Amino acid sequence: MADQPDHLATARRVIADEAAGLTALADGLGAGFVEAVELILEARGRIIVSGIGKSGHIARKIAATLASTGTPAQFVHPAEASHGDLGMVTSHDIVLALSNSGEAPELANLVAYTRRFQIPLIAISSRDESTLAKQADIRINIPQLGEACGFGVVPTTSTTMSLAVGDALAITLMQSRRFTPADFHAFHPGGKLGAQLARVSDLMHTGDAIPQVSATTPMGDALLVISQKGFGVVGVTQPDGTLAGVITDGDLRRHMDGLMSKTAGEVMTVDPTTIAPSALAQEAVAAMSGKITCLFAVDDGHKVAGVLHIHDCLRAGVV
Repeated sequence: MADQPDHLATARRVIADEAAGLTALADGLGAGFVEAVELILEARGRIIVSGIGKSGHIARKIAATLASTGTPAQFVHPAEASHGDLGMVTSHDIVLALSNSGEAPELANLVAYTRRFQIPLIAISSRDESTLAKQADIRINIPQLGEACGFGVVPTTSTTMSLAVGDALAITLMQSRRFTPADFHAFHPGGKLGAQLARVSDLMHTGDAIPQVSATTPMGDALLVISQKGFGVVGVTQPDGTLAGVITDGDLRRHMDGLMSKTAGEVMTVDPTTIAPSALAQEAVAAMSGKITCLFAVDDGHKVAGVLHIHDCLRAGVV
C-alpha cells in the first residue's frame, strides 16, 4: 500500500508559512502604512476598496471591517467599475486597490479614473515596480514570499498578508478615532455581538412601566402596583424622583406580621443594588447574580430612569 500523505504535517507547514509571512509583513511595515492612515483620517469621503479574484474577496472583507469600525468604506468590483460603477467614486473618496502582482488588467480603468480626477490611490502590492505601485500615491508593500501551496500559484500567504494589512489599517484608524464599544454597537445591533454590546438603556422599561411608589404609600397600594407592573418589585422614590429603596418578595416575607398597616417606607430595603442606564447589559446580568432578578436604573443624580428584569436580558440574548 502506498504511503499516505501526512495531512497534519501539510496543514502545519501551510500555517507556519503563512505565520512567517505575517511576521515578515509586520517587520517590513513602514512609512507607506503611516501615510495611508493619515490620508484616510483626513478623508471627507469613503474608502473605495477594490481587487479582482482572491484579492477581491479580501478587499470585500477589508471594506466591511473598515465600515464596521468607524471608517466609511465600500467595495467596488473593478469589472463593474468599468461598466458604470465608477460613478460611485467621488473626488472626496480614496481608492484602496489590492493586487499581489500589481498587474491585474481589470484594475486599469479604476486606476486611470483616479489619475484623471486626482483621487488618492493607495496600493497594496508585493511589487514596487508594478503598474499599480507606480501609479499609486501611497504604497503598502507586501513581502515577496512564496505561496503556501509550494508551487507559487495558489494565493494563500499573499492573501493572508493583504487581509492582515486591512485589519491593521482598520484597527489603527479605529483607535485614532477613539472608536468605543458603544460606537461599535451602533453598527452591530443584531446577533450575538449586538447582544453582548447592548446597554441597559437599550433594554430597560421606562415611563409608566416603572413600578414605583412614594415612601408614604400604604402597603396595600404598594402591593397593587407590584401586581399590576409585573416585575415582582416596586421602587420607593423621594418626591424629587430619587430612589430611596425597593420592596422585594423578601421584604414582604420579613414584614408579614402587620404588613397591611405599614407604609412602603417602613418595609423597603434602603440602598439597593442599582445600575446606570449607560452600563452594558452584561454588567447588569452580573449584578443580578444570586437572588436579584430586577434592577432599577438610576442616573447620576440617583433618579430612577428605568427598570430592568433578568428576563429582558435573556430575551435579548445577553448571558
